[in-house]
Amino acid sequence: MADLYLKALESERRSLWASARLKGLPKDSPERMRITQIDADIAAHRAKAKP
Repeated sequence: MADLYLKALESERRSLWASARLKGLPKDSPERMRITQIDADIAAHRAKAKP
């Protein structure tokens, strides 16, 4: 079964990363901070899913 939460996080991350790269945003911008938070959420979710 597809993990919809994980797919949603990854989709949001790709979207934010593309716009941040296109705009050339600095590392301390809100979009880049959200990418960092999403990375942490993805890692925590994958760690929880593994037995």
